[in-house]
Amino acid sequence: MLGNHGRSIPRAVFTPLARLLAKAGVTPNMVTAFGTAATIAVAFGVVAQGWIWQGGTALAVIMFGDSVDGTLARMTTGGTRFGAFFDSTLDRLGDGAVFASLTYYAVFHMEEGTARTWAVIAGLASIVGAAAVPYARARAESVGVTAKLGIAERTDRLLIAMGSAMIMDLGASAWVFVVGLTWVALASFITVGQRVWYTARHIDEAEGA
Repeated sequence: MLGNHGRSIPRAVFTPLARLLAKAGVTPNMVTAFGTAATIAVAFGVVAQGWIWQGGTALAVIMFGDSVDGTLARMTTGGTRFGAFFDSTLDRLGDGAVFASLTYYAVFHMEEGTARTWAVIAGLASIVGAAAVPYARARAESVGVTAKLGIAERTDRLLIAMGSAMIMDLGASAWVFVVGLTWVALASFITVGQRVWYTARHIDEAEGA
């Protein structure tokens, strides 16, 4: 949802930066690797240690800059198949790190009780969903179907998970965080179902094309 409609603003903002990087000889894959490394470092070094607000702010900046590699690719190579593969693969590592860090926080920093138990369950389910949603799309594309639909794309899941954690860190009830993670988990599995259903409806058309 947000992932489909929120890309034009960062592209416009980061076009000048992409031009500077291109002149400096920086490649899109370098930017992708740096962004993923930064995401993992912030997730485990900041968020998992209990500095939710600070880590969430840093991750928001990194996420906003996620379009730099794509903009740079269009300016230089025009985008390559390996670049698309590399970007998608490292996105999975970054997403997994974010949800794993939130689950770690729930296990080791939340007070013992129902909210913590539910947060851990939802966090683990979110980790599975973070891998299953893009996998469903990739497998659909392997049989000729473009299944990009779904109620919870990558940006939606990350914003809601981190946003609810930051709200809790600013003084709200822990249940705000629990509800956020629960939505991410449920929406992820619904999205997988939507992509499976769409692929089942259109696979015959792809085979006959």
